[in-house]
Amino acid sequence: MHKIISLTIDPLFVKSYNNGYPLISKEALLNWQKVTEEGSIINLYDTHKKFIAKGYYGRQNKGYGWVLSSDKNENIDVDFFKKKITAAVNYRNDFFSSKKTTAFRVLNGEGDGLGGLTIDYFEGYYLLTWYSVGIYTFKETILEALKSSVEYKGIYQKKRFDAKGQYLDDTDDFICGEKAPEPLIVKENSGKFAVYLDDGAMVGVFLDQKEVRKSIRDTYANGKTVLNTFSYTGAFSVFAALGGAKETTSVDLANRSRAKTQEQFEVNNIDLEKQNIIVEDVFNYFKYAVRKKLSFDMVVLDPPSFARSKKHTFSASKDYVKLLKEAIQITAKSGIIVASTNAANFDMKRFKGFIEKAFKELGAKYSIEETFSLPRDFRINETFKEGDYLKVVFIRKY
Repeated sequence: MHKIISLTIDPLFVKSYNNGYPLISKEALLNWQKVTEEGSIINLYDTHKKFIAKGYYGRQNKGYGWVLSSDKNENIDVDFFKKKITAAVNYRNDFFSSKKTTAFRVLNGEGDGLGGLTIDYFEGYYLLTWYSVGIYTFKETILEALKSSVEYKGIYQKKRFDAKGQYLDDTDDFICGEKAPEPLIVKENSGKFAVYLDDGAMVGVFLDQKEVRKSIRDTYANGKTVLNTFSYTGAFSVFAALGGAKETTSVDLANRSRAKTQEQFEVNNIDLEKQNIIVEDVFNYFKYAVRKKLSFDMVVLDPPSFARSKKHTFSASKDYVKLLKEAIQITAKSGIIVASTNAANFDMKRFKGFIEKAFKELGAKYSIEETFSLPRDFRINETFKEGDYLKVVFIRKY
């Protein structure tokens, strides 16, 4: 049984919650000290004791919990979660019927009315990711709702928290059904990826970049030399190669990136002889490339929002201009830079400002070819702009 607590909203925030704002923040509550138990049901009232919304308490880096309903009498039970999951599945019906793509997001947190939880689909398997202890207290209820809403081969989970709200790496992420093969081969716009549903925090591919990869393959890669930095398992390189790239170079600091990237090439029957896979700090590689006077027709920049190596610390909001300047110097004339960030603490306008500043400081000219944000399966809540975190800009250097 989840404890039910009544809290009062600061008058400055009432209008936002009436308009559907989903994040429950400490600043918005006048008496937030009353709630101490993760998973508590929170009834939000204005200072005149008028009911505004109902949610749950679950601390994560974004805030103190999420709004679930504007109906005071709604029970947060199996039927409630089943309704949310069914609506999310129906919204993505065309994805389920696609023969070209068999991996996508089924439920995108607050975008589908369940902040703190995401559900991804991989070729018949479902992966739930819990972002707070609070939402995890509803695990059995949500699982019952999911099982009665969809057909599944197996269900897995990732816990992106521990007692301090950080990632908890369980030894076994399998929940029920049949276990997935290792690797599980999924399709994305007819390309293939090897994913592992029970292998730490990541599965092997970031699904939010599907349209960006498609554009690289279909529009930009043919006959080009491509540098993919912070390459992880080489997904951008794979689609560049599928698009006819003359040569790809994938650079990532993680030792396991080499074998993982080779595997992604192999499942797509791509000739490894034309693919360079380098385990190196990206900033050290930039220095090497400048020293050797290397030049690439396309440079992909997709760094984490924050990263630390032995010699470098990278923060997207502070260091992206520097990163762009490094990339500009080794991009061929008329070449393309794919600048991407998943940092939620700045918007596309500011990101374009980083681009303008980098080119201006180097005295170089550019044009923006196209931009991308989250694909349709990563549904967003229009009142919560921070949820539309992905920003990708295709830049042509002159």
